[in-house]
Amino acid sequence: MKWFNKIYLNNFFFYVLMGFVVCFVLAYFFPALLHATILLLYVALGFTVIDFLLLFATNQKFKATRNTPEKFSNGDENPVVIKMESGYSFPVAIKVIDEIPFQFQVRNFEIKRKIASGALDSFEYNLRPVSRGEYHFGRLNVYVSSPLHLVSRRFIFDEGAMVPTYPSYIQLRKYDLMAFSNRLFQYGLKKIRRIGHTMEFEQIKEYVSGDDIRTINWKATAKKNQLMVNQFQDERSQSVYMVIDKGRVMKMPFNGLSLLDYAINSTLVLSNIILKKQDKAGMFAFSKKVENRVAAERRSTQMQRILENLYNIKTNFFESDFGRLYADIKKHITQRSLILLYTNFETVDGLKRQLPYLKGIAHSHMLVVVFFENIELEQLINTKSKNIQDVYDQVIAEKLAFEKRLIVNELKKYGIHSVLTKPDNLTIESINKYLEIKARGIL
Repeated sequence: MKWFNKIYLNNFFFYVLMGFVVCFVLAYFFPALLHATILLLYVALGFTVIDFLLLFATNQKFKATRNTPEKFSNGDENPVVIKMESGYSFPVAIKVIDEIPFQFQVRNFEIKRKIASGALDSFEYNLRPVSRGEYHFGRLNVYVSSPLHLVSRRFIFDEGAMVPTYPSYIQLRKYDLMAFSNRLFQYGLKKIRRIGHTMEFEQIKEYVSGDDIRTINWKATAKKNQLMVNQFQDERSQSVYMVIDKGRVMKMPFNGLSLLDYAINSTLVLSNIILKKQDKAGMFAFSKKVENRVAAERRSTQMQRILENLYNIKTNFFESDFGRLYADIKKHITQRSLILLYTNFETVDGLKRQLPYLKGIAHSHMLVVVFFENIELEQLINTKSKNIQDVYDQVIAEKLAFEKRLIVNELKKYGIHSVLTKPDNLTIESINKYLEIKARGIL
């Protein structure tokens, strides 16, 4: 019975069968065809038996494995590699059907290839998850056919594999060295002119052309009998918190990902750069209450703690309570810190409801509000009008887009920094703002 579960008749077999049916029908009108048709039928049955024996001979084997990453990177293309080894003594044709996790909604996955006798082969395909969580693979089904192509034998491998999907660690690697490169403009980052310098002393060194003459150390110069200058460095061990609004305003999708997931991916990348800059990185998320808290520290395990908490952020997209956020920050963050708040405001009225709490946070900390441009509005504005309704829609879209810029000005009036960005530029803009604040020493 196990053999019957592994036997599949190919399309070519059914074409041959249909041919015999047609021949038998014609034999009713032309009796001379009957004997030839019966003879060919026996020949076809003989070839089918031979094909069966070729595929199911006990010394013929076929191996295949599915190699997936240890974890998927959310929002990125993740490679999945299938490796195969044929133990057959003749070339075989294969059809691979991988049962991909249901989250991808791929129902027509099929790969056809030919493998020589005893050969190795592999191929790769990519999967792009758009939500965090567990992704369960089903069976890896491989259908093997001999050169006769009448019968296929099914092999089943790697049943029940699970791959967790984490925030975008691929972006983390991509931007890992960005903060320390002298060619940041290639990545869309602005060059920031340093205004003065920070006052954290690093060392006394010999003067070289280009050093600021205002930093000359005259006592050291007198002792060494040559010009010596004080060298300063960016202040270190400053606390930086990424605060993620996981309320309903972050549910809006862009390119498959929600704004919440864009904020989570950006937080992971920025945390890594903050730690590499010798600052303390922390994060938490809030909606009706504050959760997923990681205190700002600079431990060797800090990135792993942040990654695990970002992975575990779950939400029902309730209305966010900024009052609770303000009370929590006042209670738990006693040292002046840089706070990057990932949220979204669509109108000035929406901002003004939360403005008292934002002003309260900005009174004790440096607050940067990061929110999003509405890409669909931009597309509507740039679309050519065809009728009066289109003109009306564009006017409304331009009004809403203008309100975004008004929000920036409203925040600026109260000394609150802001970043208005497209979702796909969020990581770049967040890094740029952090580096700007560090370069200007305004924290």
